[in-house]
Amino acid sequence: MELTAWLTLAGICALGAASPGPSLGVVLANTVSGGRGAGVATALGHGIGVGIYAALAVAGMAMVLTTSPRLFIGLQIAGAAFLAWLGMGALRSTGASGPHAGTGRGFSEGFLIAFLNPKIAAFFLALFASLVDPSATSAEKAGMGLMAGAIDATWYALVALVLSGTGLGPWLQSRGRLFDRVMGVSLLAVAIALVVRLALGADS
Repeated sequence: MELTAWLTLAGICALGAASPGPSLGVVLANTVSGGRGAGVATALGHGIGVGIYAALAVAGMAMVLTTSPRLFIGLQIAGAAFLAWLGMGALRSTGASGPHAGTGRGFSEGFLIAFLNPKIAAFFLALFASLVDPSATSAEKAGMGLMAGAIDATWYALVALVLSGTGLGPWLQSRGRLFDRVMGVSLLAVAIALVVRLALGADS
């Protein structure tokens, strides 16, 4: 595979990771509530989830997700349910100043927020369809999956490190109750929007 293809892949993966969304919200929330360790753990879990989808896509396995409506819809419903669960948890939070999101919880939430998003599979399938050389070796394909996951994890880890290394983290933590409410409503809104979109799609 040519260098330009690798650079293009890296650039698109970086832009995708930097796009605001539920994943960024979870990383921010866990960093504020649990500190640097929880934030970085969330980033690593998310990166692994993204890397798995990237590996499946580059191997051609993601085609199953995009051609099987029931499986695709099932993953979307599971993703909406997980976002709603996170949102309800944030709304029930007391906003205590002490850390309450450990590294284990952060890792699992980061992984699930990525793995329960089938759009990531569709994204990588479309991306790799235009970039992967049919003659690419197994090592090159594995490298593409690893690079996608590493870029994602690195970006969110940097977000967690910057947030925890500046005065912004303690400021947000002191206003944890308000932050949790805003984050909870945002996550619930995303989950509801996904369910509505699925319902409208089923009626069409």
